[in-house]
Amino acid sequence: MEYVKLGKTEERVSRVGLGAWQFSDAWGLTDYERAKEVIRKAYELGITLIDTAMVYGAGMSERFIGQALRDLQIKRDEMFIVTKIPGEYLNRDDVFRAVRGSLSRLQSDHIDALLAHWPPAWHNYPTCEYAKAFEALVRMGKVRYIGLSNFPIALVEEFRSCLAKHDIEIFEIRYNIVERKAEEEHIPYAEANGITVLAWSPLAQGAVLGKYRPEDVSKLQDVRRGNPLFRPENYNQILKLVEAMKEIAEKRGKTLSQVALNFIMMASPVVVPIPGAKSPQQVEENAGAAGWSLTYEEWSRLDEISRSLRISYVTIPD
Repeated sequence: MEYVKLGKTEERVSRVGLGAWQFSDAWGLTDYERAKEVIRKAYELGITLIDTAMVYGAGMSERFIGQALRDLQIKRDEMFIVTKIPGEYLNRDDVFRAVRGSLSRLQSDHIDALLAHWPPAWHNYPTCEYAKAFEALVRMGKVRYIGLSNFPIALVEEFRSCLAKHDIEIFEIRYNIVERKAEEEHIPYAEANGITVLAWSPLAQGAVLGKYRPEDVSKLQDVRRGNPLFRPENYNQILKLVEAMKEIAEKRGKTLSQVALNFIMMASPVVVPIPGAKSPQQVEENAGAAGWSLTYEEWSRLDEISRSLRISYVTIPD
């Protein structure tokens, strides 16, 4: 496994992380023993960053991670845990209360990185209120680093202006070979300001893996059923990209997930994908995205096809 510097710190994290949203009803991995084996394989392969959130499985994801680290006798400082606090919890008192709960579920005395999961648009909490609460948690030793997930750059700037001493070290944003809006603002901003980008949904929830025929998509029973990427007008376009990815994967002796992850890793050295995994085999496959690179010609071919896609998120019938 390769390792990269986290933000402006001296911390080193694995080039590929492990997303843990799948430890929830949304994705169906609710068996602790299966989850533990996923975490075991990640540890064995040198994956040191696990990304979770307070709302994943209503706390199930955090509980599974905390218990697995204990049962597997993994030292706390060997794993870098990122968790996220939802927008509706971002009033000052709830920030501290939510973090207490998170620490308990993780069975830890600290969180490596605490991210605001999304802006508090429905509750209109002042930005400086939760920014200062985050910074207080760093001063108290309960949080080591802070960051933002799914925030527009204008609000990022406002959040940073509220901080007295510390700065954000992580952006977490949707980014994959199909959905590349992050390249317009967030990734350039991160590069200019020493911020690591954790790419969530780096495999587009599996849409770029070509596992399903168009007629099978409607049978999906998990969170993907409502994902616009799987709508016929979008998915049929994506399958053209998948065909090109297959050719490259076969030529290079790689898998589709490894090609898709390597593509976004090549986009910028600050990008760290955090794919989820439901089995140790999937963890091993995802980890194999590190340690090699697409050629310029391969990357350019995929880039051209990707940019030609016209993905629509409109789901209301015309």
